[in-house]
Amino acid sequence: MTERKPVRVAHPDLAEAKVSANAVTVVDSLRNAGYQAYLVGGCVRDLLLGGTPKDFDVATDATPQEVKTVFPRARLIGRRFRIAHVRFRREFIEVSTFRRRNEDDDDQADANHLSADGVLLSDNVYGTLDEDAFRRDFTVNALYYDPVEDTVLDYTSGLEDIETRTLRTIGEPEERLREDPVRILRAMRFAAKLGFDLDPGTRDAIAPMSELLTAIPPARLFDEFNKLFMNGHAVAAWSLMWEFGLPEILFPLSEEDDGLVRAALESTDGRVAEDKPVTPGFLLAAMCWPEFQRRTALSATANNAADERLKAAHSVIGEQQLTIAFPRRLSMFIRDVWRLQSSLERRPPRNLKRTLAHPRFRAAYDFLVLRAETGEADPELAQWWTDVQETSGEDGGSTAVPSRPAGRRRRRRRGRGRPNPEPAP
Repeated sequence: MTERKPVRVAHPDLAEAKVSANAVTVVDSLRNAGYQAYLVGGCVRDLLLGGTPKDFDVATDATPQEVKTVFPRARLIGRRFRIAHVRFRREFIEVSTFRRRNEDDDDQADANHLSADGVLLSDNVYGTLDEDAFRRDFTVNALYYDPVEDTVLDYTSGLEDIETRTLRTIGEPEERLREDPVRILRAMRFAAKLGFDLDPGTRDAIAPMSELLTAIPPARLFDEFNKLFMNGHAVAAWSLMWEFGLPEILFPLSEEDDGLVRAALESTDGRVAEDKPVTPGFLLAAMCWPEFQRRTALSATANNAADERLKAAHSVIGEQQLTIAFPRRLSMFIRDVWRLQSSLERRPPRNLKRTLAHPRFRAAYDFLVLRAETGEADPELAQWWTDVQETSGEDGGSTAVPSRPAGRRRRRRRGRGRPNPEPAP
């Protein structure tokens, strides 16, 4: 194959940007050992957009074993494609070897790498720098930065797409999405995060290819769930996904106009912006809550309400896990948040201390507040629990409750075997 030449653009401003010194060290060390090496992908894209990358990736023509020779303490990971993690004190740099698309292989190789549906099964074929650029997913992710020369190498017009804020698939869109349907979710994530528009070819290819997401292992889809909704752009990603009907495939128990889900997404985005901890379990609890409520209402009676709620929780969570396989700890989190809703609705003064001490109380309380804000729960109830917590905090952790109307004091019942008190003189 004829080597394709890149557009090489000087970007001296990137040298003064927030480029990881450790990443530059990796590039320098590999070059000193006789290999090619560049910063690549999302870190270059974010630097060009004036952002601060969360991590830095390096692409090289050195194989993983050769990288480990240069960095003996590097860790080789991955099955689908072997990469090296070069660890520093507070950071690790991901180093991958140049790859090429399997269309460049012979027929037998294609048979080994693609499923009957054309889904990529293995992506462990090494290549050259230009081949590596053209096997990547989107043009804005196929940019290489040379920190020594302060230049950006562009094989796919990614610089132009950054200027026009366009997300474009490299190559024929349907073919590239068929190779790896997860690229559909990556398109949603990048468009939501960057505020980019999908180019017409990519947009038109998503709907015909979306059913292939059902062939992706549910555990891998959970990883994508976290990337989509835990990065501060959950509301935008959710809205964009509904444009293509993707939640109907991935979240069949959810509804587009569910106010609780949108409130939970907004809350998650707000917490990310404030650098507060977030959990995917909270969003999953909101997404599956309406179906849990429906199934509980159909089967629960006064005598078996608790048992039926537990059965409904198991069935709803199990059904959602057919497409998004989240860990057992999150299943328990969701069940606890749901179960505590009935406890919070009763305002139990006798069990107040135990309720407040429950490890999921705060999450369940936040869930109740969102329900109240969206008209599903009584706002006065949410305020009551807010007052309880404020009162408890002021009293140094006591279990004081908001005052109730004064009335006749109930006589305490004497326990069995306890001697009668002496009569008053």
